[in-house]
Amino acid sequence: MNAKRRRTVLVGGALIATLAIAIPVMGADPSPSAGPPGQSKPEKSPNPNKPDKAAKPDNAAKAKGPEVAVTVQGTVTKAADQKGRPTYSVTAGGKTWELSAGPSWYWGDKNPLNAYVGKAVSIAGTSHTGETELDVETVDGKALREAGKPPWAGGPWVVGESHPGWKPWMADGKPGKGLGRDTAPGQLKDKTSTD
Repeated sequence: MNAKRRRTVLVGGALIATLAIAIPVMGADPSPSAGPPGQSKPEKSPNPNKPDKAAKPDNAAKAKGPEVAVTVQGTVTKAADQKGRPTYSVTAGGKTWELSAGPSWYWGDKNPLNAYVGKAVSIAGTSHTGETELDVETVDGKALREAGKPPWAGGPWVVGESHPGWKPWMADGKPGKGLGRDTAPGQLKDKTSTD
């Protein structure tokens, strides 16, 4: 065979081999395989005793309307809820508004609304359409707290022991955050040799 014919046969054979590999690869399903036989997890069947998430009645109660600005005038009253925590309200225009200055666990007995109990005031804040809870921003034009992130934000690591998520072990700080040589295991060994 001459060299030119040999090259042509070689190139033709390489082209056929390339097509033999490429055509099945190009036509393969791009979705991931299920893995080795017998290694895949069976599909979960829905639990007939568990209600569908969309059918839960409390999901409809959690849906809130848009937030709107509200200004009311009236006398602030103080009461207690079922757990004995203080609650504040004002009745204006035949509607009783539940006042909120933030979470009751944060304020405890130092709620800024205490100063206005029994006084006729003008309260501005926000509420969701159709709701009676009023998130108080100002009372008689005076802001209840500074603008920006509220002081109760940040979770138990930031707020401390008054946060409902606080655990006693958190008092020592976050694990692995530079506790120093004094509390690092194995660091205070006696290093004097007995030669």
